[in-house]
Amino acid sequence: MSAPMMSLATTAGERSDLNLRPGVTEISQQVYGLHMMMFYICIGIAVLVFGVMFYSMVKHRKSKGAKPAHFHENVKVEIAWTVVPFLILIAMAVPAANTLIDMEDVSKPDLTVLVTGSQWKWHYKYMDNDVEFFSTLATQQEQIRNKFTKGENYLLEVDRPLVIPTGQKVRFLITSDDVIHSWWVPDFAVKKDANPGFINEAWTNVNEPGVYRGQCAELCGKDHGFMPIVVIAKDPADYQAWIEEQEAIAIRAKEEEQRLLAMNMSMEELMTDGKRVYEAVCAACHMPNGEGLAGVFPAIKGSKIATEDQQAHIDIIVYGKAGTAMQSFAKQLTMSEIAAVVTYQRNAWGNNTGEMVQAKDVNAIMNGE
Repeated sequence: MSAPMMSLATTAGERSDLNLRPGVTEISQQVYGLHMMMFYICIGIAVLVFGVMFYSMVKHRKSKGAKPAHFHENVKVEIAWTVVPFLILIAMAVPAANTLIDMEDVSKPDLTVLVTGSQWKWHYKYMDNDVEFFSTLATQQEQIRNKFTKGENYLLEVDRPLVIPTGQKVRFLITSDDVIHSWWVPDFAVKKDANPGFINEAWTNVNEPGVYRGQCAELCGKDHGFMPIVVIAKDPADYQAWIEEQEAIAIRAKEEEQRLLAMNMSMEELMTDGKRVYEAVCAACHMPNGEGLAGVFPAIKGSKIATEDQQAHIDIIVYGKAGTAMQSFAKQLTMSEIAAVVTYQRNAWGNNTGEMVQAKDVNAIMNGE
């Protein structure tokens, strides 16, 4: 397990590198209680077994003239070592079963969030509101490359955290766009695989406002370690205000997109915005210099896709390429951002096609025109 995963930061849950944390939900505290109960049972068994063993070794050793007993069986002993472990297992199984049943009870949620793993970020969609967004790693690349000092929440910070209300049951529908991921927040005692083509369910009810962090817990590819989860729990009133703000932002974004469809950006504007988008979403695979990684991620510098067929270039960014790590960016980027990054790729690193792509060109391809 990586160092960041061993020391997930939280504002409300207790931290420990040696034990489970109690967490901030009733379920997480039940899980912690089960863990400690079974731990103490194991300690008791170990003390009893090793105590009898060492006592026998010392008290009945050969140097003291002890004579071994000769017998083939003892019915009472055999009954005891069969019945006692059975009773111990029952004592452990009953509370464990009750907790598992509670963990799987996703009925009667107050709100539902669709969580989708996508190499290598999380997409959140509020099923009861018109709010959805991608949440990506926000740790500076300079920290990752050891140029800057690593922050307190190194590799555990995102640009847009998931926001949920306190005191309400939140159901998570968890799936994936590509490979198997796993959505894991230790303070909630929630860890569910995100499988492509399937939907798994989980839930939480957080009692106290705070910031809770987690990570993808399934090896999912090159940037598995750069796929953090941040959840902010707000009071219901603050949560409702946040939802209204996000819905207003979404409306303004749609209006802005429509405005951009009716205008042309200059080459300078496209290149500036395109470089920003490229460095944020493309450079991790295709490298900042556009040369890619040989045998893994193709180069954009001097490639046919960036110097010849413009429509094919737009198409692969909009729809991705099946069977490869190249995913669709239709939901991750606006049409103007796609236009800018295509323009940037077609004119950076010596490609110099001189071509400009506008938002209306992307819109035409997305509408099948």
